[in-house]
Amino acid sequence: MNRRELLLGAVAMATVAATSKVIAAENEHDHMSMGMSHDHHSSPHAKLIAAASDCVLKANLCVQHCIVAMGQGEKELAACAQSSSQVAAICTALQQLASADAKQLRQLAKVAMDICKECEDECKKTDKHPECKACGESCVACYKECKALVG
Repeated sequence: MNRRELLLGAVAMATVAATSKVIAAENEHDHMSMGMSHDHHSSPHAKLIAAASDCVLKANLCVQHCIVAMGQGEKELAACAQSSSQVAAICTALQQLASADAKQLRQLAKVAMDICKECEDECKKTDKHPECKACGESCVACYKECKALVG
């Protein structure tokens, strides 16, 4: 097995894992349609959590795509991979703090806005790749939700 096949396999496994998590989350809440309800309220930051979660997924897919493409000689994707990796990290923290309605959420959202903007700019340079384009678009959406929170 060559390096390209190994990387393509890793990308496929990451995609399956991410998809499985989404399906599991959807199935976990299927009991709502059976007349059962939760005793808690919806998060006040539901839109931010969803945007950050989507950003993590799209950024991880972008990073994996960039790694494979760089292995095939497309060195111009290095900056995109780096910025997408940073987005995945900050948005993971963002969704966790938003879920907890943490006191420091606004401060983290300000930092996330900068990182999402930088990633969007990098992804625009490589948006001929669908993964890069999708990552950039998710960064825009997350930036808007952060801005709505920060004011």
